[in-house]
Amino acid sequence: MKKLSLMGALAVLSACTSEVSTEAQALGSQKANLSETQRVIVSFRKGADRAKVISAAGGKELLAIHGMNASAVELPVQALSALSKNPAVEFVEEDAPRKLLSQSTPYGIDQVQAPLVWPSATGANRKICIIDSGLYAAHEDHQSGKTITGYPTGWNTDKCHHGTHVAGSIAAVNNTTGVVGVLPNGVNLHIIKVFGDDCAWTYASSLADAANRCVSAGANVISMSLGGATKSRTEETAFNNAWSAGLISVAAAGNDGNNRMSYPASYPSVISVGAVDSNKQIASFSQYNTEVDIAAPGVGVVSTVGAVDNNSLTVAGTTYTGGYITGGARSAGVTGALVNGGLCDSVGAWSGKVVLCQRGTIGFVDKVNNVKAGGGIAAAIYNNVAGGFAGTLGEGVSSTIPAISLSQEDGNAIIAAGGIGQSATEVSQYTQPASGYEAYDGTSMATPHVSAVAALVWSYNTSWTNTRVRAALEKSAQDLGTAGRDNYYGNGLVQAKAALDYAIANP
Repeated sequence: MKKLSLMGALAVLSACTSEVSTEAQALGSQKANLSETQRVIVSFRKGADRAKVISAAGGKELLAIHGMNASAVELPVQALSALSKNPAVEFVEEDAPRKLLSQSTPYGIDQVQAPLVWPSATGANRKICIIDSGLYAAHEDHQSGKTITGYPTGWNTDKCHHGTHVAGSIAAVNNTTGVVGVLPNGVNLHIIKVFGDDCAWTYASSLADAANRCVSAGANVISMSLGGATKSRTEETAFNNAWSAGLISVAAAGNDGNNRMSYPASYPSVISVGAVDSNKQIASFSQYNTEVDIAAPGVGVVSTVGAVDNNSLTVAGTTYTGGYITGGARSAGVTGALVNGGLCDSVGAWSGKVVLCQRGTIGFVDKVNNVKAGGGIAAAIYNNVAGGFAGTLGEGVSSTIPAISLSQEDGNAIIAAGGIGQSATEVSQYTQPASGYEAYDGTSMATPHVSAVAALVWSYNTSWTNTRVRAALEKSAQDLGTAGRDNYYGNGLVQAKAALDYAIANP
């Protein structure tokens, strides 16, 4: 377990000595260069008149951080130096960006040994605070077995689907549909929505504010599938305070596949989580460094989302499910005789037909254009290698006919079964909001497994401290990779039953 100490104060920002990450430059400093303003966190000394100090600096308060004498402020760049020297100000630092860490079944539930603990503990007496993009609270897999609260208004909606996916891995109920979470038999959730419907950046100030609100809401575990490359003194203090208040905080190690630190995961008071696949191999995208504590399932994780993306081809009564080729038209269903267009690298006589094309030789947009030019009413492109694929017609390109992708196996099966010449119906329909399920990749997907296991183990005995539970998770993890702790897997794959046994045996 990492030593719980401050990791070194960041330098005070000034007009000539600002520490801005490459990541922040790409998304934040462009605005500063154009408008000569900078978004920062200002930590005030006790008794300071925030409004007066901010106004005198020509700034605008963007967020008063809950539970702290600090604010996120936008102010002129030239005012930074003077503000940092103001006796009412403790320090000024960059308000570093924080982003979602998701890429793209629940095999992970068994992989982390959750069912082995269910006879002993359910998590019903614990509360997990999920800081993310909200939750589609009307989802069929989030309708019973738990109390769900949230902040701010709109927390129970999620057009990004990321937060809903995280919540499903934690607490999708054990019913007759969908998936099962690590805690399907009851856990309380508190949702803090920090990402808007555009799924774009949030900031360290928002995360510090959210962490403090998790504490105020009586949470036991904080789950964060997000991060950024720049550390924040304010943010770190919030998580140190959460630890001191008895909480366990868990965050994604990052998806850049390098050894760069990601925050808040790399603060000592936060458990940093790497991702493994169904074979317990480290994911190629999982960041590795000295702060990675533990690993969990994060590749091809199926969980809940707030939309249904139905892309299918039904031939002679058999339905083959595929993927949406971005830019294709959406349709509740178009029907016509199925024709084999081969590679669809030239225009054929396909009037009123659904055209089956094989991937290869030319781009997807050219294939779809050839189908349309030949009078085809829909294109279904099957892979030229094993498995399915995700495709696009190109940025800003669209078609007036639906276009979907199919696996190589399904394409060959349609032909082998005599589907050519049969009536076929192609559907490409997106419905939102709706109770849907998708497979995502990312340390974002690994994080909720660890958060949920922590709550599951802890629910066995609520008098245990966060120190005892965290130590149990890390010391009982299944060692993978190089013997002992390493920078890729940390202490190893989180194991619920082993952690519970360890916590019981090691007071």
